[in-house]
Amino acid sequence: MNIQEQLQVIKRGSEELIVEQELIEKLKSGKPLRVKAGFDPTAPDLHLGHTVLINKLRQLQDLGHHIIFLIGDFTGMIGDPTGKNATRPPLTREQIAENAKTYQAQVFKILDSAKTEIAFNSTWMDTLNPADMIRLASSYTVARMLERDDFGKRYKSGQPIAIHEFLYPLVQGYDSVALKADLELGGTDQKFNLLVGRELQRHWGLPSQCILTMPLLEGLDGSNKMSKSLGNYVGINEAPEEIFGKLMSVSDELMWRYIELLSFESLATIRQWRQQVREGRNPRDIKVAFAKEIVARFHSSEAADSALADFEARFRQGEIPKNIQEVTLSTGGEPMPFYQVLKQAGLTASTSEAMRMIEQGGVRLDGAKVSDKALRLERGTFVLQVGKRKFARVMLV
Repeated sequence: MNIQEQLQVIKRGSEELIVEQELIEKLKSGKPLRVKAGFDPTAPDLHLGHTVLINKLRQLQDLGHHIIFLIGDFTGMIGDPTGKNATRPPLTREQIAENAKTYQAQVFKILDSAKTEIAFNSTWMDTLNPADMIRLASSYTVARMLERDDFGKRYKSGQPIAIHEFLYPLVQGYDSVALKADLELGGTDQKFNLLVGRELQRHWGLPSQCILTMPLLEGLDGSNKMSKSLGNYVGINEAPEEIFGKLMSVSDELMWRYIELLSFESLATIRQWRQQVREGRNPRDIKVAFAKEIVARFHSSEAADSALADFEARFRQGEIPKNIQEVTLSTGGEPMPFYQVLKQAGLTASTSEAMRMIEQGGVRLDGAKVSDKALRLERGTFVLQVGKRKFARVMLV
């Protein structure tokens, strides 16, 4: 590709490129860029929101650039306060190491393992002595740190900011010095930290890295950032049927956002899809193609075909999926309230949610809709369904 074609790929779906002319000059050199993206392994599993950056790394890898997947095992112990209104508790080195193992297994479902450099920032940070850390800290002022939005808001509102939190942007920036990064990727919430990297590289007499920020992916609700704590996520290690069903549940409008940030289809193909929908094609057809692509990426093409067949059977023909969870519950010798069965079977998060779903007509017992909130179940085996995707075969004993 020529430079303009490369730029089109690099900027696809991105929020901001700093500084575009500098990146053009780096591309003109003909040397592969050293592209860095850091991930703190603060939880063992990744969801599709995390893969927005990893997908962009793959696109840059396909362009021939050198990808550095940086695992922040040192920064993870500090705890990134970005977007938080309180001090974030740090993790132990043991927790970080365990989570880091799962990260490596998951990211190579997207990146080419043979062409990816895995780095740990403890490699250089553990070698810095107290005097080195003081020199690093002296490179930035408190006033500059308070320009960061979350720090500034907390300071003005009288909320505490621990000294170690100021170290996080400095350590992330120093990573760029240690790796001699030409381009760093991050979410829009990381912009301040990425800019610190540019400044520290200049401070150490290195060329400044360019910065590419990517938007934060909305969850299935279409409004909040994708998050496990909000339950609006699609985990890349989830079962194929679960991934497929969740993606089919997104709105037609949100579908295009997901495709832009998560699909590897060409821009020309996506433009063609949009035109076809404008001309009357059912958006569901596009959603099916996208859901199959994502399932195949994290499982296999056979799993994608099976997930589609399962989806068709459940939602078009009303069949029960082949493999549903089986749960045994003890009644204690007394009939059990139906809403309590739903909660204990893991089909609802609470009894109040169970009663709300019954009121809304979203619960079935052996295929029949349940509307009686006072229903009690005797001993026996029942197939329960909540909403479109949650099933369980429950044995009451």
